[in-house]
Amino acid sequence: MKYLLKITLVLCMTAALSSFQNGNPKPSANKNKVASTNPFFKLSKLPYGVPDFSKINDSDYRPALEAGIKQQLSEIKQIANSSAAPTFANTLVALEKTGQLLTRVNNAFSLVSGANTNPTLQQLQEDIAPKLTALNDALYLNTKLFKKVETLHKNKATVGLDKESARLLDYYYQQFIKAGAQLSEADKSTLKKLNEEEASLEAKYGNQLLAAAKAGGLVVSDSSELAGLSAATKEAYAQSAKAKNLDGKWIISLKNTTQQPPLSSLSNRATRQKLFEASWTRAEKGDSNDTRATITRIAILRAQKAKLLGFKSYAAWNLQDQMAETPEAVEAFFAKLVPSAIGKAKEEAKDIQALINKQNGGFELQPWDWDYYSEQVRKEKYNLDESEITPYFELDKVLEKGVFYAANQLYGLTFKERHDIPIYQSDVRVFEVYDKDGKPFALFYCDYFKRDNKNGGAWMSNLMGQSTLLGTKPVIYNICNFTKPAAGQPALISFDDVTTMFHEFGHGLHGLFASQQYPTLSGTSVARDYVEFPSQFNEHWALYPKVLKHYALHYKTGEPIPQTLIDKIKKANSFNKGYSQTEVLAAATLDLKWHNLTATDEIKDVDEFEKNALQSAGFDFAPVPSRYRSTYFLHIWGNGYAAGYYAYEWTKMLEEDAFSWFQEHGGLTRTNGQYFRDRILSKGNTEDYNTMFKAFRGRKPDIKPMERDLGLPIK
Repeated sequence: MKYLLKITLVLCMTAALSSFQNGNPKPSANKNKVASTNPFFKLSKLPYGVPDFSKINDSDYRPALEAGIKQQLSEIKQIANSSAAPTFANTLVALEKTGQLLTRVNNAFSLVSGANTNPTLQQLQEDIAPKLTALNDALYLNTKLFKKVETLHKNKATVGLDKESARLLDYYYQQFIKAGAQLSEADKSTLKKLNEEEASLEAKYGNQLLAAAKAGGLVVSDSSELAGLSAATKEAYAQSAKAKNLDGKWIISLKNTTQQPPLSSLSNRATRQKLFEASWTRAEKGDSNDTRATITRIAILRAQKAKLLGFKSYAAWNLQDQMAETPEAVEAFFAKLVPSAIGKAKEEAKDIQALINKQNGGFELQPWDWDYYSEQVRKEKYNLDESEITPYFELDKVLEKGVFYAANQLYGLTFKERHDIPIYQSDVRVFEVYDKDGKPFALFYCDYFKRDNKNGGAWMSNLMGQSTLLGTKPVIYNICNFTKPAAGQPALISFDDVTTMFHEFGHGLHGLFASQQYPTLSGTSVARDYVEFPSQFNEHWALYPKVLKHYALHYKTGEPIPQTLIDKIKKANSFNKGYSQTEVLAAATLDLKWHNLTATDEIKDVDEFEKNALQSAGFDFAPVPSRYRSTYFLHIWGNGYAAGYYAYEWTKMLEEDAFSWFQEHGGLTRTNGQYFRDRILSKGNTEDYNTMFKAFRGRKPDIKPMERDLGLPIK
């Protein structure tokens, strides 16, 4: 999907940033020397306390991370070993204040290691992952600490907590139980080993996949093989090749999905097949970047961990604190969608095959043909050519006159670019965000162009988390992977890219509007099957007439996009829904199948497992491959979506229902925006998600608006 929420390996409770509460251990002379030169050992003097990337070297991360881990371990032990009777203040509030050095460095490290990495940072990722996991275990498997939390939870009714504090107590208690706090000491020891190995393998997998994608790009030697691509696109590919000392050639870099953007334009079928297969097999070359052994071991470890914790599968264990709660609920949800989605995809395939036959193609539709011919079908059916519309989608205008404009109309926000804040890469832009009252309250970083040293996909996260307890304000970033134009050329993007920008900024709004006391409950620190709700909801404004006409301006003439093209986009937006829905449901099914494995199951062949998993769920339609194969499914093996990729579909139900409320109440208005902000965007994890949604919508979520949008039969 468009969004990849970057998950740090330290839990939300370490997302607090402020001055130290408990002080530092007395350092040695050597440590004093390190601390005097390492920028992380002092609070930043920059606005909002953001890291000064102009002073941070790669060598600064390791000692700061290690010192942060050591400090937080000491803080946790101090709380756990205190002889004082447990109170909310000396236990949970104290925990919320721990780990501030670690959070400061880890937030910066997570950003650069995902968006601007190198071998040094990649090695550090693998080295530090098990240590961060051990820290997490030191918290949630600490018997003394759990007894304190358990005592508070048993006496919650008599403590007199406010609503958010009561929620924090419930959250901690549930997380202790989920993490294994009630296990025997022997089982805790076993669990710690499983957790450490899993963390190491997840870090290794991320690095393998990045290397596989970088090495797997398609090298083209003959310009005729690029027939159908624009001159600007070919020039960008030539520049990529030149950067790798391949003058006179072209490199088509791989995005993280199965299908690749150029497939919709390449008229050379052999090139399309080569590009598709390069994507399909990127992590199955039998070399050091082959991920099959890594993911098999991760799956086994997760199943073993679930058994130890008393659950049949990892999915059953991991979904207990989600909206869905059980794998069976997800499967029942899918059962309403899969048959109709595949049926619709097969209807779309008939139209494509008819066009191939009409052109005397002489072949059966294959996955690498779908995008190319479906684009022609779309042009034929809706008279829409992507080359007609991309001149109206210049990236900077989309951002400032589209994404920011919609946020202004709905929520009263304004934005001012700042050039005085150091950045980690020259493509990055920084904006200060002003609230409806005109007061500055946040920063927003955006980094939109693809690089070989950037993870695939798109995601949002925090450089600084919001917390009134700690006095910190939100600093949010969005990362994407759009093709960077050649020097001097405009950054023209597809409408799909436009939607991605609105999507990621929807996550940003969720973080910007955080208004929580406790960092653990702040902003986007919500369930996996709820966090996509604000982002997918925000996509709707990309096509909203008032917003679209404001940002869709021709990059040469400045003329607004004509209504004829708008009508075509809207009509074409309903096209190919069967394909897009099927590929996503297939990926979500793969995720669930992997994480429904039991501790006694064996995986002898990853490809065979994948094939059987999809066929058994009804995905036996070859022209529509899964959006991700198991071997390059970063979401589930390295970015926190294990047994949770279904969340995109679940939250689509929520956001379509929410947008139907807006349509019923006048659409894009400040009043409606404030209502949504107050009841959804500013709530964080302060109350039950079903209760939260019902307070906004007036009832439980309804799947009908989702089915209507997808063009599926409404039951």
